Amino acid sequence: MSLLTDDFRSIVINNTPLLDVRAPVEFTQGSFVNAVNFPILTDKERELVGIRYKANGNAAAMVLAEELIKQTGKQERVLQWRAFIKENPSALLYCFRGGQRSGIAQAWLEEEGIAITRLNGGYKKFRNFLMEESERISSKLDTIIIGGRTGSGKTILLLEVENMIDLEGLANHRGSSFGNFALSQPAQIDFENNLAYKLIQFEEKGFSKLVIEHESHHIGRAFIPKPVFHNLMAGNLVILETPMDVRVDITHNEYVTEAINSYTKMYGDDGFKEWSDDVNKSLEKIKKRLGSELHIELKKMFDEANQQYLLNRDIVLYKKWIEKLLVNYYDPMYDYQIKQTAIPIVFRGNEKEVLAYIKSQD
Repeated sequence: MSLLTDDFRSIVINNTPLLDVRAPVEFTQGSFVNAVNFPILTDKERELVGIRYKANGNAAAMVLAEELIKQTGKQERVLQWRAFIKENPSALLYCFRGGQRSGIAQAWLEEEGIAITRLNGGYKKFRNFLMEESERISSKLDTIIIGGRTGSGKTILLLEVENMIDLEGLANHRGSSFGNFALSQPAQIDFENNLAYKLIQFEEKGFSKLVIEHESHHIGRAFIPKPVFHNLMAGNLVILETPMDVRVDITHNEYVTEAINSYTKMYGDDGFKEWSDDVNKSLEKIKKRLGSELHIELKKMFDEANQQYLLNRDIVLYKKWIEKLLVNYYDPMYDYQIKQTAIPIVFRGNEKEVLAYIKSQD
């Protein structure tokens, strides 16, 4: 008798390991937290089976799938699954709809004396559950939204709060024109699934208020689903006010020092060049907003800062470039957005004052 479960909430709460037997291309397009992909069919094999299914029906497709698997090794697949289950005894199994592929994998494992439960309805049903829960939970949340100009230290403050969700962390992006990290952003579906996990786990903890940063609909290439975005931004806005010199230091640390370090870890000796190229690409993207004259000036300042840094690791020119960018680009844009926002502003203050206000709202 096949072991099945659709207790999806328990999977989220317990961060249950998941064995995904879909093809690699499906996994890349979207997966779940703690899921590992050991496919029963390769991308090419899946494509061939799909063609056979459309031409000759399910039975013919299954015959072809069995033939292909025999050629590439059933035992090899089973060994991979066994090793994963040995390391993760609570793991659950799924394919796209929870039908044939995961059913076959479950049967093969049973032949080896290994019992594993598979998701009833597979990836599709679990994904639908996560999207429905995202809308339900976000619709009833009371949110405190931390706003403030670029470099104010909003993320630093957010991470000091227990009842928060770091949207930029989930999107792997700082939420600004220069917000790229060395590592690429998650696939859109992964971002949505990860956010759903966070919302469900947040609800389970029983907090009365959720603290988030003031974000736009898009965080880099990732976008918050519209119903969820509108729900999250329906709270009260708290403005973090930080002196310019501190903002420059924070921005320099995040966008220059930490960024160069992360690019170097990823690209080795080419790290600095990769980072510099990405910054110049970002400057090009905002050229129209900057205007030709300011764009040329900022590009020149950045190039000079790079030269000075490479010569003697001097960071002074980066800070001058950052201040120019904050004063002439980020601040006017943010001030306009704040004037236009419909979110009620309930408090303004420095880091200590804002933190005290947030804690007083629990």
